[in-house]
Amino acid sequence: MRIDAYNQISQLYQASKPKKITKKSEATVKEQYTVSSKGQDYQAAKKALAAAPDIREEKVAALKEQIASGSYNVSAQEIADSVVSKFFDSSI
Repeated sequence: MRIDAYNQISQLYQASKPKKITKKSEATVKEQYTVSSKGQDYQAAKKALAAAPDIREEKVAALKEQIASGSYNVSAQEIADSVVSKFFDSSI
């Protein structure tokens, strides 16, 4: 084992000890920011989405009632049309 290598490593670790930071007495510059109109529109839309419910309860209740009564029927053609239209709408 090389002792000089060990001494060099220990010196490296001692050199990286944190040093005291002195605080400045006063901050002379105050930071300010402004939000663009596009950013304000984005914030308003985000708040509106957060306030909207994730589930439309009235629609879910109507579908549950149709399923329970046995009157809810969807044709395979309607499902295929919906899948194809969603695919082409999202690929644009």
